[in-house]
Amino acid sequence: MSKNYLVLWIIFQLLIEINCQMTPFKPTVSNKHTATLIDNKLYILGGDDVNTNYIDKSFFYLDFSVPFNTQNLLWQDLSNIDSVPSHSEAASVRGGANNDTLFLYGGHSNDQTIELVYTFDPQSIKWSIPKIAEINSAIRKSEVTGVNYNGKMYLWGGFNRDTINISWGKGSLVNAPTPRSLYGATLLPNNNIIYMGGTDTDTITYNLKTFNIIQGNAFTLSEVYLYDTINDNWSIKTTSGKIPSNRAVFSTVLGLDGQRVIIFGGMFNNPGYLDTTLYVLDLTNFNWYVPKSSGNIPNSRIYHKANVIGKYMVISFGLGYDNSTESDILLLDISNNEEYIWTTSFVPTVPNNMPPSSSSSSSPSSSLSPTNNIPVIAGATVGSLFGIILLSFGSFFLYKRNKKSKQKDILRIQGNENHERAIRINENSTDHEPIIPTSLVNRIMTMGKK
Repeated sequence: MSKNYLVLWIIFQLLIEINCQMTPFKPTVSNKHTATLIDNKLYILGGDDVNTNYIDKSFFYLDFSVPFNTQNLLWQDLSNIDSVPSHSEAASVRGGANNDTLFLYGGHSNDQTIELVYTFDPQSIKWSIPKIAEINSAIRKSEVTGVNYNGKMYLWGGFNRDTINISWGKGSLVNAPTPRSLYGATLLPNNNIIYMGGTDTDTITYNLKTFNIIQGNAFTLSEVYLYDTINDNWSIKTTSGKIPSNRAVFSTVLGLDGQRVIIFGGMFNNPGYLDTTLYVLDLTNFNWYVPKSSGNIPNSRIYHKANVIGKYMVISFGLGYDNSTESDILLLDISNNEEYIWTTSFVPTVPNNMPPSSSSSSSPSSSLSPTNNIPVIAGATVGSLFGIILLSFGSFFLYKRNKKSKQKDILRIQGNENHERAIRINENSTDHEPIIPTSLVNRIMTMGKK
């Protein structure tokens, strides 16, 4: 009997392990992370812990090749292969020879062994430290936005943390904006990078609910700066329309038509009038306007990230929401410029030839059927089938074992045909208890042989 218990215990432990593996991974990161889209996977790295507000060591991704609902996110944890020390406020882009490598630069860390640049190969699932010729000195900076174009990672501004020797090219500073960080940056179809907003101070205090800046300042969005990556020069554009209030720590993405920049969230200097968190800059005339939007409009956020995936502006984490009741991911359908729609359902769309964009904007995803919760259903089905197989195997094993045991315990007593019977021998008792007629036992065994 003890062996029976042992088999059942093993099956029970296996079922517990399967259930644990199906338990969704819940990230602890809250803000100041990086978000990089590679092969339909949004990789989240670093940032601050939502519970302690200390620097977190997290690495995980969300698969955007399948439909899902933001109320049921199936994050995949990669922290066990993360060789990058805990950090926050870094910059990342997708690049490399095949444009399928994650490049991580700078950031703030309490670990003095952290390198200035790391690369991650999703194919081999391996981190590396690239060798870069030491021609001049480069500064470790944080709170910068990386933009990838033509094999180059463009970095501008930011705050200094420490110095490491590394080889870097320098762009022109003629007509460049004043030094700043926490700005918005997006690569445009004409190979220009547009920069806007930001701050020149590392000590900003703000209202935790409204994000109004109490001490410090943010730069105006009444003018934006264009850096020409081909001719290496800067130009300034004056904007008009409903100009957003001075702000920093917001996100920017390029619209699907390549003719507008969409911004979300941010902390701002109180303009004295009702402000909004969603603005659009029309690049044909540099006119700002507030787009018509519908759906469940979310609270504003700061220190978040935004990417364009398929037809959606995908906003990840940040400060300004309750992650126990609100999703870590926001989806804004930007396929119709006449009306943007906040939604909780992601449906992959057929990719089209979109212009390249910055680290906060990436290529669309591939097409799949629009069925919600497919990963959940598939996982539950596989787990259930595996559990049933284990239980069936265990039950069959116990049945065969007990059958052999019963056959050994049955003693046949030959006698008068009308009094033939079988009795079970109880090792702990001298009683012989009649069980079933021997003729019935023989009949059952004969049927089994057939």
